[in-house]
Amino acid sequence: MKALNYSNPMAFLRNKYVYLILCFFATNVVKSQINVPKQRVSEMKANFLLPKDSYKPGVYWYFMDGNLSKESISKDLESMKKAGIGNLVFLEVNVGIPRGKVDFLSKQWINLFAHAEREARRLGIEITLGIGPGWTGSGGPWVKAEESMQHLVSSQVVVSSADKGKIILPVPKPKRPFFGEDNLTVDFKKDWMAYYKDVAVLAFPFEEQITKIADIDEKSLYYRAPYSSGTVKPYLPSRIAMQTGKGIEKSAILDLTSKMSSDGALNWTPPSGKWTVMRFGARNNGAITRPAPVPGLGFESDKFDTLALNHHLDTYVGKLLGSINKTRKDIPGGLKRLHMDSWEMGAQNWTGNFRLAFIKSRGYDPLKYFPVYSGNVVGSLQESERFLWDLRETAQELILKNHAEQVKAYAHRHGLSLSIEPYDMNPTADLRLGAVADVPMAEFWSKGFGFNSTYSVIEATSIGHVMGHSLIPAEAFTAQDNEGWKQHPTSMKNQGDWAFAAGVNRFVYHTFQNQFLPDSLKPGATMGPYGVHWDRNQTWWPMVNAYHAYVSRCQYLLQQGRTVADILYLTPEGSPHVFVPPSSALRGDTLADRSGYNFDGCAPAQLMKAYVENRYIVFPSGARYRILVLPESETMTPELLTKISSLISNGATVIGNPPKRSPSLIGYPGCDQQIKKIVREIWGQGQLPKTQEAKHYGKGTIIWGEALRKQQDHLYPHYGQTAELLHKLPLEEDFVTMAPVRYTHRTNGNWDIYFLSNTSDSAISFKAAFRSVKGAPEIWDAVTAKIKQVSDFTVTKTKTMIPIALAPYQSCFVVFSKENRNMQVAGLHETQHQELLTLKGPWGVSFDPKWGGPEKVVFDSLSDWSKNKLEGIKYYSGIAAYHKTFDFKAGKLKGETYLELGKVKNLARVSLNGKVVGVLWTSPWKIDISAQVKPGKNELIIEIANLWANRLIGDEAKPDDGIAGGQWPQWLLSGKPRTSGRFTFTTSKQYSSDSPLLESGLLGPVRIINESINIKKEVKLR
Repeated sequence: MKALNYSNPMAFLRNKYVYLILCFFATNVVKSQINVPKQRVSEMKANFLLPKDSYKPGVYWYFMDGNLSKESISKDLESMKKAGIGNLVFLEVNVGIPRGKVDFLSKQWINLFAHAEREARRLGIEITLGIGPGWTGSGGPWVKAEESMQHLVSSQVVVSSADKGKIILPVPKPKRPFFGEDNLTVDFKKDWMAYYKDVAVLAFPFEEQITKIADIDEKSLYYRAPYSSGTVKPYLPSRIAMQTGKGIEKSAILDLTSKMSSDGALNWTPPSGKWTVMRFGARNNGAITRPAPVPGLGFESDKFDTLALNHHLDTYVGKLLGSINKTRKDIPGGLKRLHMDSWEMGAQNWTGNFRLAFIKSRGYDPLKYFPVYSGNVVGSLQESERFLWDLRETAQELILKNHAEQVKAYAHRHGLSLSIEPYDMNPTADLRLGAVADVPMAEFWSKGFGFNSTYSVIEATSIGHVMGHSLIPAEAFTAQDNEGWKQHPTSMKNQGDWAFAAGVNRFVYHTFQNQFLPDSLKPGATMGPYGVHWDRNQTWWPMVNAYHAYVSRCQYLLQQGRTVADILYLTPEGSPHVFVPPSSALRGDTLADRSGYNFDGCAPAQLMKAYVENRYIVFPSGARYRILVLPESETMTPELLTKISSLISNGATVIGNPPKRSPSLIGYPGCDQQIKKIVREIWGQGQLPKTQEAKHYGKGTIIWGEALRKQQDHLYPHYGQTAELLHKLPLEEDFVTMAPVRYTHRTNGNWDIYFLSNTSDSAISFKAAFRSVKGAPEIWDAVTAKIKQVSDFTVTKTKTMIPIALAPYQSCFVVFSKENRNMQVAGLHETQHQELLTLKGPWGVSFDPKWGGPEKVVFDSLSDWSKNKLEGIKYYSGIAAYHKTFDFKAGKLKGETYLELGKVKNLARVSLNGKVVGVLWTSPWKIDISAQVKPGKNELIIEIANLWANRLIGDEAKPDDGIAGGQWPQWLLSGKPRTSGRFTFTTSKQYSSDSPLLESGLLGPVRIINESINIKKEVKLR
């Protein structure tokens, strides 16, 4: 893209390209990368070395049902600032901790929230506020039953003209709540059962055998199970097959609504024969706020009704907004955003004005299709399935328009933005819901400690890329299954780099539990068994800033420009839908990486805004794709097929077989004729070819054939088929190597940035080909903040080849820019390693007696603490300092001198001659000491932090003086000293006395080495 000249308004308006964009997309304004000036690499280097606070990671900051204080709030926020945390999500929940004294939303609680917001402004920390109590949804005790999420339920009786008695229609029962009735308190169960409102009464001739629709509770939106934590269909197939059995004749259905009295008595005499009479009514769906603080328990607000939503927002968010100073965009901290977390409220299929909304949206009355809700076929199976598709589409439109877009409008009115995690029990299409957000957000769990929701990363990043949002955060490293303080920066490095390569560019760690207990009680408060423990009570928290600096540098670079992806997968129309790409397009298991051609997913509504430029499918955001892949679906609306026809005609390359019909009853059966007409224009009259064939249409090409279907991977052709077509266009793969390396690529007019990460636990040396010729490459190391020019590279017309070496799980950025004036050498480059000194013999080690360790001890050699005979060391958790004096004889050295620590469990801070050199938390476990080491005597201190597990395990052999029966221990309530002899205190027990201890300490070997580059060819200037 050409850079836009903002300093000359007339030049800007003369730019024909911008003029067309403004004309066609004025009603769809987004924060577009198309209007971002090209940033110079020289500017990026300065920001890379020291990223602004806006690029720092964040945390989910959880409060536990009334356990909070001004002191704990300020200490938490100050520790975040010091540790390099720049933002947070504020939520109060109720998970595994006795209730506190500050009732949720009381005057005292609101004052504490206002204090937190003031402190965040003072410290420059952004606050994102969840829109309801608990971690999901939008509800509370202020939500009346008639304002809650609703189902259309029914009861039925069979009557005949021969019956002489009074016809009484029973009140329909509610559907079982997704999380069960046990999830409801006694009062809520009473309210749930009590709410009922009649909607309609229908009668039709009785038949002994009537065809029933499969999976009706899913198709009619009574249930939408969690996709991440359960097995549920990512999409609902439209089974429009030949009808078997008999359905209800639509013309025979009678509307008897006006003939029923309030007590259910029906004033109607049936005609001859037997009749089925159905009574339809509205019921609450049983969804309540979860897991909310007790004073915040209540029904979930109606997701179809703007009035119900606004009442909720005014009652909750409005009160909090009224307690703080006006939000300001010109200051870095304070309340900045509202947040809709993962959808865990189930589905709804009714609201008070649903019938009218359906008529307005779909153009026909749904009344006589009401029996379909319970699985009856009306007319034909095809007709009923089409109605269900229209039902779900109407529900989706209401959620998007009356819920998500209204939350966004509410946020914007108050100077805030909106983030959305558009997944889990979502009854809409995930990509549609996420596209509403200013900030689409994902979630991923720590590998081995819970669910696999990595698909949400693919969804959120796809949304962000297509829409042009530079910020794509993730609720990061969520955990359960007794994670037990085991995760730490080192263990999380590989998965974190996977998330970066997948498109996430802000980690929001789950979770920083508000530490309301006295500072002497550590590890302290938890969120039950959930989350990695990312808070100020961690053993390694004094050293975590170095890791956060790495994350911040990565996040800065990964928010620049736009992501390069070649393949665009179109999702089917309709809902609910989870975008699941072909598994063949990914390499690996849970941490699946992209292949040489990257991809995104796109919802049909997003595609309607695309156009073609130089054979690329381009969006107003600047996102561009070389090929569009259609889903293997028999249905498509005429509107979408017309758009696809236009894209192909204008030069796009599209892969996919033709649809057969529309999924909807709108315009039926004429809509199907429209589909057939457009199909003939694009694909022609013939049958589906047995082999894969290419057909030109207008300026573009459609690839189709039975071969695509035979190798179908989820809803799409096998990745290999798509890759082969891209090769033939011709378009080379974006990144090629034989080594176990993941990548992602971001670009701007001035530069290309590739992020690379070694996925193995071994050091590797490899050659890689990059699809960039924008200038000489540099390697930027986000751990050390060092930038190294590359001279041993070769360039062809379309790609650059570079040899690279990475330590286990090491990552780097490769930056190409015309600004780089590197020297290029065609010959061999060798890194020479010279061992200068190995630090053997005894080490003085100082433990903290407060946590049971000896104040001073001598280790004859480096060894594992957990194998030590002294219990104070064996069970020690915390920081211990290793001391050693050594003599250094350097001589004349080239290159850099490093201190190499060998094996470390788990983080290390190095000081040399009275100066802190830095923190080591990942391989290659070495640090540059060139400026600190001196000839002669040197004083070295290496502080090592291990994990909490060993001390927790050791304490389990002592009397238990923790929470019992849901109550705090008496010694804590009365402020008396503990007598158990335990060193630790926590609200979640995750170990026993026989749990295996974790390896701990500095294990070495510790060496001083010298590294230099040997060049065997003369230098040539590029």
